[in-house]
Amino acid sequence: MHTSTVRTLLVRGMIAGVVAGLLAFALAYVVGEPSIDSSIALEESQSAPAHEHGDAAPAPAPAEESADEPAEEEEELVTRPVQSTFGLATGVLVYGVALGGIASLAFALCLGRVGRLRPRATAALVAGAAFTTVYLVPFLKYPATPPAVGNPDTIGKRTTLFFLMIVLSVLIAVVAVIAGRRLAPKLGNWNATVAAGGGYVVVMAVACLLLPANTDAVKETFPAALLWEFRLASLAVQAVLWTAFGLIFGALAERVLRPADAQLTGQDPEALTGASAARTG
Repeated sequence: MHTSTVRTLLVRGMIAGVVAGLLAFALAYVVGEPSIDSSIALEESQSAPAHEHGDAAPAPAPAEESADEPAEEEEELVTRPVQSTFGLATGVLVYGVALGGIASLAFALCLGRVGRLRPRATAALVAGAAFTTVYLVPFLKYPATPPAVGNPDTIGKRTTLFFLMIVLSVLIAVVAVIAGRRLAPKLGNWNATVAAGGGYVVVMAVACLLLPANTDAVKETFPAALLWEFRLASLAVQAVLWTAFGLIFGALAERVLRPADAQLTGQDPEALTGASAARTG
């Protein structure tokens, strides 16, 4: 595949990532933000009794009150309305552009090397594999938790474990793909794919058993229904993001890779596209 074609696919992938990010932002704002607001309100209500007990203590001297007063009036650097709108949109769009660029490069690498698949089917395959390895499998071991929930001292540990799970999942998936390609001449494409997929599942299951559990992520008093609602919303946002990207980028990539002479020869553009993909592989 020519460098100019890869560059065009990269740009199209980033565009598809932006559009998918907008759709994911809309869903996150409508479905995800209410559960986050409820989680924050719950934490504030639980911390209120502690403040009331503190107010019952002997009042400090007037001089000390005036000295402490400026510290009590500190304002948040980023307010909650800004976080739930502009901050959320910025984060999702940046994430969408990044995943669009990386996934488009993975698409260019896979095109013509995973069978005689059209660009749309290859894009859907790449998006589905990315969603599974980058989010779904790590989510099963370390599911998302609402902000302001759990012990803040363990945020660094929880983040490290989650990204470690992502790295392991992606690396094992790459090894499984390579193993499947090498087994295909001996076992056939279907049997090799099943064997490689089964190997990925077994290795990741062992990794889930060996990696430490996230025991302090959520307090025992946190409502299970609210936690379930937040996690379903997080899963739905990621599913919409990757599904939208796969569909949008597949359509854009097919337009790029469609042979220019399809209309002149009168042949089926889809057939020519498949032949072109096979030649580029």
